[in-house]
Amino acid sequence: MTPLSPTSRSTIRRGAARARTDRAELYAVLDAGTICHLGVVLGGAPVVLPTGYGRIGDVLYLHGSTGAGTLRAAADGAPICVTVTHVDGIVHARAVFHFSMNYRSAVAHGVPRLVTDADERLAGLRAITENIAPGAWDHARGPNRKELAATQVVALDLAEASVKVRTGPPVDDDEDVEAGLAWAGVVPLHTVIGTPEPCSLLPSAIGVPDHVTVAALVGRGGPPPTRVT
Repeated sequence: MTPLSPTSRSTIRRGAARARTDRAELYAVLDAGTICHLGVVLGGAPVVLPTGYGRIGDVLYLHGSTGAGTLRAAADGAPICVTVTHVDGIVHARAVFHFSMNYRSAVAHGVPRLVTDADERLAGLRAITENIAPGAWDHARGPNRKELAATQVVALDLAEASVKVRTGPPVDDDEDVEAGLAWAGVVPLHTVIGTPEPCSLLPSAIGVPDHVTVAALVGRGGPPPTRVT
């Protein structure tokens, strides 16, 4: 697996010790998420929108309405920036200057391409669906021609990407530690998966399928990295 090779845009300068160059960590951060933030310049002003995504190998797929300005700009060759962030804890320090968060984040830059090949479009849409709702693609009805015509899919190569991770306790000044006047530590944050709630129009004969059960979804995202930095 090719390691991440930072470019001028993807080089982490602030908190560089938290940078990760293992491509497997990039995949782990992306695969643990369901929503990315897509940034693009429209009409001379930046626009950042939450967007569903999916990954196949080293390619990230994004989709949206053919009428969406952000997707149209991306399809026309505008550079984009895609970010995914997980907050794993609030770090309480002895001094407010050192308060922080434990997190995992990935940022990808590049010029996406419009996906026109029919097989790749379906593969990209499947990846997006499966990333949001694992097991759903083979359970629900697939897209028809009208729906496909109303949907735009773009692909972003993950060649220019960076990963940044913070874990562990606060990093305080020695004098504040010695003074012992304030509580310090980490308040963990976790995504909680609730019990599936059936649609009110669902026939009673249709039970909750295996891929929708809490047990099937609980492992999503896995544990945060164990490094302390």
